[in-house]
Amino acid sequence: MSGIDRTDHTRPHGQPRIESNPQKDRTTMLIYEDLARARMQEAERSASQYRLVHRLRTARRWRRLERWVSEHARRHADSG
Repeated sequence: MSGIDRTDHTRPHGQPRIESNPQKDRTTMLIYEDLARARMQEAERSASQYRLVHRLRTARRWRRLERWVSEHARRHADSG
């Protein structure tokens, strides 16, 4: 055995040495990017669906108003 002390005195006894693995770090980063992308796509789908529902609801409201105005005008014309 050589006279070199290989003990890491900066870590508490028994703790494993943490070594960086660039490939694992890159994979982890890609997973987070994929999750963020999936969340953005879901938010876009949700917003698109909300806009569609809003347009349909607005169209129904305008049709109801149109029928009411038409009926009101017909009644007004019949009474006068």
